[in-house]
Order: sequence, then C-alpha cells, then structure tokens
Amino acid sequence: MQFPTLRKVVVVLIIMCAFLSIQAQETNAPKFGNGLFNLVGKDSTFTMKVGLRFQTLAISKWDVSNGLSNPESSMLIRRSRLKFDGFAFSPKLKYKVELGLSNRDQAGASEFTHDAPRYILDAVLKWNFSGNFVLWFGQTKLPGNRERLISSANMQMVDRSILNSNFNIDRDMGIQLKHHFNLSDRFLVKETVSIAQGEGRNITTGNIGGHQYTTRIELFPFGDFASKGDYLGSDLKFEKDPRLSLAFAYDFNNNASKTRSNQGSYMYNDTGFFSTNISTLYFDAMYKHNGFSFMAEYANRNADDALAKNSDGSLTGDVVQVGNGLNLQTGYLVSKTIEVSARYTNVTLDKKITGEGAENEYTLGVSKYIAGHKLKVQTDLSYTDIGFSTNKLRFRLQVDIHF
Repeated sequence: MQFPTLRKVVVVLIIMCAFLSIQAQETNAPKFGNGLFNLVGKDSTFTMKVGLRFQTLAISKWDVSNGLSNPESSMLIRRSRLKFDGFAFSPKLKYKVELGLSNRDQAGASEFTHDAPRYILDAVLKWNFSGNFVLWFGQTKLPGNRERLISSANMQMVDRSILNSNFNIDRDMGIQLKHHFNLSDRFLVKETVSIAQGEGRNITTGNIGGHQYTTRIELFPFGDFASKGDYLGSDLKFEKDPRLSLAFAYDFNNNASKTRSNQGSYMYNDTGFFSTNISTLYFDAMYKHNGFSFMAEYANRNADDALAKNSDGSLTGDVVQVGNGLNLQTGYLVSKTIEVSARYTNVTLDKKITGEGAENEYTLGVSKYIAGHKLKVQTDLSYTDIGFSTNKLRFRLQVDIHF
C-alpha cells in the first residue's frame, strides 16, 4: 500500500504545480536541462523550478577467480528524482526539496522511519542572513567527502567509488553554517560547520545517542572554479587557467549506535543499543584545466570502542567499520563531448576488528555528453580484488537524463 501512497503524493504535487503555473505572473518552458518549468509569483515573492531526472542502468558481473564463471546481469532504474528549488519571500531565503521515486531511493524502511519508505532526500532552507554567511536548516548532505557532495546527477563515472560506499556520512537532519572569504584577490576560502542528529536521513524516532558534529574547510589558491566546477565531475567548462581545490573535513558522532557513524546498521545489545564515539577524517582535492580533471580522496574512521558489547562485556557480533580508504580518479575530454576516465580505489578496514581483507578496485570509463551532464551515456569496466573473497569483473552501461 506504500507505493500507491507515493503515487498520490506525486500526482498532488504535479497538480499543485500546474495550478501555480496558471496563477503565476510568469511561466516559461526553460531550455532543456534547466527544469520542466519555472514559476514566479505575481508579486515576485517566490520562485519554483521543477525538475525531473532518472538513470537507467544495465550491469553484468563475473567471478574472475573461477574463469569468468557465475555471470550475472540486471537492469534497473538506479535513481529517479523529483526536485523543487527556488526562493521564498526573499531571494535571501532559498529552499530545495528532492524526492526519491525509485525503489533504491526509497530503500531503508524500518521501525526508525515508522516503517515508511524514505521518500525525502533533501528538504532544506538556506538563509543568507548576513554578508557571506548562509544558514541551512533541514535534511540534506553533511559536509563530508567530496565524492558524496558531488551530485549523482553530475558524476564523471557511472557511480561513486567503494570509498564512498564505505566511508560517506550522507544526509542527516540538522543545521549548517556556511561562509566564504578571500585571503587575496584570487585565494578563496570556504568553511562549513554542521550540527546534526547523527542517525541518518528520514529518522522519525529521535536521537538515540549524542549529536553529530562536522566541519569542512576548502582552499582555492587559484580562485574559484567556473559554474561550481569543484563539485562537478569532468572539466566540461574547459577551465582556461588551472583550478585547484584542497579540502579537509572532520566528523565526530557522539555516542553513535550505527556501524558506520550515521550510516550502516544499528548495533543492538541486551540493554537496547551499544554506543561509542566515532570520528571520520577526510582529505580531498579537485584539479581541472583545459579538459583534464583529477580528484583525490582519503578517508579514515576510528571509534573509541569498535567492538559492540552487552552490559556484561560479552561481544554482540556487531563492529564499527574502522579503517582507511583512498580514491584517485582522473579524466580527459578528447573532444567537447567524449571523455575517457580512470579510477583506482583502495579500502582497508581493520582486519583484526572487522575480519575483512583489503579491497582494490580498478575502473576504466568512457562517457558521451550529449547535453553535458543533463543527457549523457556512460559506461565503465571494473576489476575488484577482494581479500579473502572472489575477485570480480563488472561492466556497466547507464543513460542519464535530466529535465
């Protein structure tokens, strides 16, 4: 009965937008990729851009250790999103709402979400209350690793790396304060501090442990990127001058009860939940120049006590996924619309604690940008070397379209 409910919500939203478009002072069909339509209130006290996107993905996998045996293949709608953004009352008060429509977008229903699918990805207000200060309030991505902060709409490859899947802190409910300033005419600095609930997105049962505190500092020694290119995969703007962003982020989740800070599964014990302080450290960089791009990331996660225990000290079997990750990714546009890319990723969890071996993934990709990131065809081939397990070969083909 959950999916009809979602359909009803989507239908109501579309009807509301259609009604608003009739009543609005200005309604226009934008250029492809800039939304389905834009609304401007009669008195210009609000705007709304409505967008839709989806990714159709085909995957084939083989076990390498057994001579390309056990082939698997599948197709799915990897992501499907409905997005609303604009300003309300004043251009200084912006908002963003993004809803997930695909099964994977909604996955994760549990007692902590009132057994409801996790429809809401983003629902956040952004208030520019003074100068270069902007206060965010609501649910959105935390200021963690760069690869996660790059939208899935703007990725250089079919999907993110295994560093991201193991170490990202994704979305949460809370507040973020953002600020930027110039050290010189060219040298730009951006800062973000965040306080979040620490349980992940769409949690309705409150805060089990303490809160989650995150800070991120970014340095731009050669000036800012064109069109927010530091958070876009590929150098589609063909930066005329070298552009570099260096960033540091630190996340501390006080009395966290999940195996990956605010991600992963809850750690239950005989009194309810096992909790421990979990910290995650990130270093990352993005460089672009004349069609060439390079991104590097390092992540490290530690916990005060990584082994979940009962009240008598016996182990529950749950462990915090502590360890390190390294991701190196590069791409070059051989023409304005065709790019070749390569990626190496290593994830090394603490074997004594997790019992898991190191994982290395090597990926080669080719992308055809028909209309930039708004309409593209991407394919990649990955070889994954997994300690204590079977090595994998994977081929993916994805078509991405954004209205």
